Amino acid sequence: MKTIKFLSLALITGQLFISCSNDDDTPEEVNEEETITTMTVTLVPTSGTTVTLSSKDLDGDGPNAPVINVSGSLAENTTYSGTVVLLNETETPAENVNEEIEGEAAEHQFFFALGASLNASATYDDKESDYVSDETGEKFTTNNPVGIKFTLTTTDASTGTLAVTLRHEPKKPNDGTLADAGGETDITQTFNLTIE
Repeated sequence: MKTIKFLSLALITGQLFISCSNDDDTPEEVNEEETITTMTVTLVPTSGTTVTLSSKDLDGDGPNAPVINVSGSLAENTTYSGTVVLLNETETPAENVNEEIEGEAAEHQFFFALGASLNASATYDDKESDYVSDETGEKFTTNNPVGIKFTLTTTDASTGTLAVTLRHEPKKPNDGTLADAGGETDITQTFNLTIE
């Protein structure tokens, strides 16, 4: 009699555990972070010579430092239309990471930090609603800045730095500074610039 009660209790307990298990066979989709090896910032003036800033780091966090290039000096009292292009050159052909940033515009923002000695300012020229969501296939309805497109305006001759940083899942809206941004840094690069 004790054996029958024990087996019955074991059978009921086993069925209870089986019926309470999570049968959801669909794993939650994981959105992997972007692999970014190359940053190219193109500054096109209203008149004059285009300046290109580039950083290439094909070994990522490996022992080799990124190769940084600045094609020339910026002109005084000039407005530049800027664009940022990010690539993953570990793939062939190289993957344009901008496509992912545009499709997830609400989860990304570039920040432009100008060194105090550089006589220049930067403003955003694009917003989330300029892009189509990968998730919904429709344009974003929010107007927070993204920063793939921006304006850089110079004044007097000077030297200093421009740091370009892409944050993933920043606080939005924010005050446009890294201190208020939150999120995680996908890539950051500082360029030494001269205005003459």
